[in-house]
Amino acid sequence: MNKYDWNQLNPLQLGRYAEYFAKMEFTLFGFDVYGAEVDNQGIDFVIRKGNDRYYDVQVKSCRRFNYIFFPKEKFSPRDNLLAVVVFFLDGEPPQLYLIPSTRWLTSDALFVSRDYPDKKSKPEWGLNFSRRSLPLLANFTFDQQIEKL
Repeated sequence: MNKYDWNQLNPLQLGRYAEYFAKMEFTLFGFDVYGAEVDNQGIDFVIRKGNDRYYDVQVKSCRRFNYIFFPKEKFSPRDNLLAVVVFFLDGEPPQLYLIPSTRWLTSDALFVSRDYPDKKSKPEWGLNFSRRSLPLLANFTFDQQIEKL
């Protein structure tokens, strides 16, 4: 079995792997990581650096280029809320992106706000994750963004 054969994992396993992977990366950069006992607020875990800096973290995983979304009722942009996107491409190690939630306050081709008035779908913040938009994510690699926290 190939070490990076992500298709061998079911969606639940892939999501769990993404969360653990993100937690370990934050730990490597000196953050304390606290798991959420119940994930009913859209927060997967909390990170802390020092006594006064903490961030709530929501993790999303994907193995294909597709649309990723965060429900607005549980993901309200603020300075201490972060999104981590873990991209799994077969045969390669995971690619990690760290995005401040406030980035969604300005829409463009990559970051979108969708409200769906008079529709069944609930309002959401979206990420148009595609081959074409991948260069736009270059500024949000984990290693670049972690230095700003």
